[in-house]
Amino acid sequence: MTVKNSYPASWYAASATPLPEQPTLQGRIDADVCILGAGYTGLSAALELAEAGYRVVVLEAERIGWGASGRNGGQALVGFGCEQDKLETLVGVDDARKLFDLSREGMAWMHGRIAKHAIACDWRDGHASVPIKSRQERQLHAWQAHMAERYDYPMEWWDREQLRAQLASDRYLGAVYDPHSGHLHPMEYAFGLARAAMVAGVRIFERSRVTQLVRDKSPVMTTAQGKVRCNHAILAGNAWLRGVAPELESRIMPVGTYIGATVPLGEQRAHELIRNNMAVADVNWALDYFRLSRDHRLLFGGRASYSTLPPPNLRGTMARRMRRVFPQLGDVDIEYVWGGYVDISLNRAPHWGRLAPNIYFAQGFSGHGVAATGLAGKLIAEAVRGQAERFDLFSRIPHHSFPGGRAFRTPILVAAMAWYKLRDALW
Repeated sequence: MTVKNSYPASWYAASATPLPEQPTLQGRIDADVCILGAGYTGLSAALELAEAGYRVVVLEAERIGWGASGRNGGQALVGFGCEQDKLETLVGVDDARKLFDLSREGMAWMHGRIAKHAIACDWRDGHASVPIKSRQERQLHAWQAHMAERYDYPMEWWDREQLRAQLASDRYLGAVYDPHSGHLHPMEYAFGLARAAMVAGVRIFERSRVTQLVRDKSPVMTTAQGKVRCNHAILAGNAWLRGVAPELESRIMPVGTYIGATVPLGEQRAHELIRNNMAVADVNWALDYFRLSRDHRLLFGGRASYSTLPPPNLRGTMARRMRRVFPQLGDVDIEYVWGGYVDISLNRAPHWGRLAPNIYFAQGFSGHGVAATGLAGKLIAEAVRGQAERFDLFSRIPHHSFPGGRAFRTPILVAAMAWYKLRDALW
């Protein structure tokens, strides 16, 4: 189902201040930089480059922010899709520290852009990671200590009583509270980046799906009705990159994730659920995450689908999961349910690099991309301008294709995820 502005129906699409439609690419044009994808990564890179004086064109297959950038859970977190100890294993302690410090810079970049361009995206400080089982409580304690000691990133431990003072749920044993992470309105943030980019001179073409990339000294991106020849190309299609770069597609898997929005609860009832208006996520493999909206709804996400098929009776499933956390919402209906794909890498680490000296890509955000995408765009822009050291740090992270090839990788992943869900339930 789509709404009248041609975005999939969601509370985000219903509540965002719409952007005017942009033209479809017609004919051949030249640019300094051509970017595939008008999501956070592509728009962030476009904005940085246009402000530096580059002629930038963005080609979007659907509408600005149509993919994960306009549908995600809205939780903006420091770090990446895998834990820091995983990055330590992959690249060593020193480079893992550099990567984490860059993730903090990405959060600061996002805040700077929101302030500079007056993007009204409802930013709220605070994120709580909450354990359900004793095993998870011990793991969170260890993570908190590790981040403070090795990464100079202190977070607060809340016991059950402290958490209960802020969150009206008895489901959790405590929380690690991060005051530097938080949440926002994803689509408003995407639209704000797009407005800023267009003011800076970026040309965005919607309904202009790239069907071919010619890898040359002057790359060419081809659409059904046009071509863009450029000096530098950037691929920021993520889970929606189809047929343009098969070697990238094999290293990510599109995973469906889903969100429900209740009817408005009223300010008092909403405040009683989450008194400090933080975002919350449990630490199950198949996690639940939730937060409040500006119009006092509960936005509740989870129920990932690794088969790419929407779960049956999604609305009912989301309502049951929500009421397991908040039994007091037994009389509350879910008004909106929507979903989309996130792009996960096999090791859940970011997959950023180059296909050629002048062709850049960033993908594999693994459900952790609201802040990291802005960092990716910023670092790609630096590399285009000749300062590639920080971007190339990410190319040291080893990545492999999903096993099973295109035919069998999805059933293999579904089987693996079933084991993780069973572990969540039993351990």
